[in-house]
Parts: sequence; structure tokens; C-alpha cells
Amino acid sequence: MHTWLATWGLTAWKPALTALLLPPLPWIALVLWGAWGLSRRQRAAWVWMVLACVGLWASSSSKVGTALTQVLLSPPAALQSEQRLALQREATQQPGSVAIVVLGGGREPWAPEYDAPNLNRWSLERLRYGVWLSKQTGAPLAFSGGVGHAGSPGVSEAEVATHIAANEFQHPLRWTERDSRDTRENAQRSVPLLRAAGVRHIVIVTHGWHMPRSLRAFEQAVAATGGGMALSAAPMGLAYDEPTFVSQWLPSAEGMARVRHVLREWLGLLAGA
Repeated sequence: MHTWLATWGLTAWKPALTALLLPPLPWIALVLWGAWGLSRRQRAAWVWMVLACVGLWASSSSKVGTALTQVLLSPPAALQSEQRLALQREATQQPGSVAIVVLGGGREPWAPEYDAPNLNRWSLERLRYGVWLSKQTGAPLAFSGGVGHAGSPGVSEAEVATHIAANEFQHPLRWTERDSRDTRENAQRSVPLLRAAGVRHIVIVTHGWHMPRSLRAFEQAVAATGGGMALSAAPMGLAYDEPTFVSQWLPSAEGMARVRHVLREWLGLLAGA
């Protein structure tokens, strides 16, 4: 799908096409289909509308989102202390051989409260963990992110991240990649940049639900540039706030977001994006 869109010059339509396939639009379409059929086949129409309501409820449940994450994506576990120590030893014994790469997840073109552009929630969470991991291991930090296919013109995510890392976290970035528009381009542009700097081990930081597709993109980029680079997954955002069994099944904004993220990543994996 990605290749087909690129061939026809339609990559800018990826966000819109993805949105059409994700909840709640398919369920809304099913409701409308059922309503249209009420005057013809009432029993079948009611079945369609009930199924749509069940789908809307389920696609807004955090419990369903958690289950789909494990079934469709099976993200890797968080780095353990032993793995962080191993990275620290590698970074110390072979300076410049290890790099931590934070993948951008979006930006706010203008944040009035800061009177400046800002990273969105996803990017900021990833940057924070990347900075923490860099301080824990001593490995230098990179950030990859442009403006996205549907992004408004302006400064890139990487430029905003550079400012935040240096001025708010007091931990400057070593490398920035500011031209990528999606995960595939994150990998295609970051790997040559780091290879030229002598990096032989890339540690990828992104949300757990985004990690399977990110790892595949980096594996493909490494293979396309000659191989010889190791990849490690450093997923974050793995903790979920689910205080009671009942609340896990109730519709919520968090539940809807989780289901959409999982389904979007699964569709991306199937489409080769």
C-alpha cells in the first residue's frame, strides 16, 4: 500500500485514508447502513445497528485496547536493569558506537501558553524517556521527526525537541533528523546519518504499540545500507491506569485512543508502511 501511494503521489493522503478505516467511522457507516435498510428489511437492519453499537462500545474500551495490543502487535517488554547496564558498558568501552534514537510522534505548530511550537503528548513522553535512558547509559541521543504528511508548515519536531532537550531537560541532542514524514522515513534517514557517525548499535525509543512497525522499518533501512548494525527496542508508555475491572470495560477517551493506535499500527504492518 505504501509503495502504491508513493507511486501515485498520494502519500499525503495516508492520514485521511487511515482515519476512514479506524473507529468510529466504520461503526457510524454501519449504523447508517442499518438505518437505510429499516424500511426494507427491518430485522436485518436492527442487527446491523446493534452490531455497530457493540462495536462502538468495544472500540472505546481500554480492556479491548489492551487485549488487541497483545494479540495484534505483541510489543517487546521494557528494558530491564541488566540490559541498561549492558548498554552502559558498551557505550563506555566503545565510545560513539551506541546511539539512542527517539522517534517523533507529532507536534503542535503553535502552543499559545509557550508562545512557541511544542511537542505533542506522544513525542514529549518519548523524548523524556530517551533523555532518562541516555543519562542512565551514557549513550548519546538522537531525535527523528519532521512535520508529517498532514502537518502544518513550520519548524520540525526535531527542531522543537532540540530546544526542549537542551533548555528543559538540560541534556542536548547529539543528532537530529528533521526531514522524515513517517516511521519508514524516520528509519531511512536516521540510519545513514548514524552510520556515517560510526554508530554500530541503535536503541529505538517509541511507544510499545509503535515498536513492532518501527523495528521493521529500521531493520529494512539497515539491510538497505549494507547491514552490520545492531538494533535494540526500548519501548515506553507500557503502563495503563485501570483502577477497577468495571472501568476497564466502560467507554472512555483513553480506551478509544488505545484501540485506534493499535489498529492503526496493525494496518500499517499489513500494508508495509
